[in-house]
Amino acid sequence: MSYTILIADDSAIVRTMVKKAVSMAGLDVGQVHEAANGKEALAVLGRTWIDVVFADINMPEMTGTELVRHMKADPALASTPVVIVSSEQSQTRIDELKAWGARAYLKKPFRPEQFREVVENLLGAKR
Repeated sequence: MSYTILIADDSAIVRTMVKKAVSMAGLDVGQVHEAANGKEALAVLGRTWIDVVFADINMPEMTGTELVRHMKADPALASTPVVIVSSEQSQTRIDELKAWGARAYLKKPFRPEQFREVVENLLGAKR
């Protein structure tokens, strides 16, 4: 079974790096959707089944924090796992995101095996 993922980050370079890391991790990913901010991510989530969302915190228009809050308030999206991928150092902010429903946190810079470990833990994926 292949997974459909959504990468939400305002940097096209980071989105490409996440795609490459997921690929290098050996995960069975069928489709990859991209969004430059939380608003675009919600639009994708409204029209496409997504297995896991990888989202940055600091994005224009709608931040990763706001995205997590919107998703958890929507019964159709509340169970979709969100993994924050950020350079954020503040443990308070990370704890706040987890309290709102983010399921995991990956710190930039990241390694491909971190994505494999997170997806295996969240979705039961096996390499």
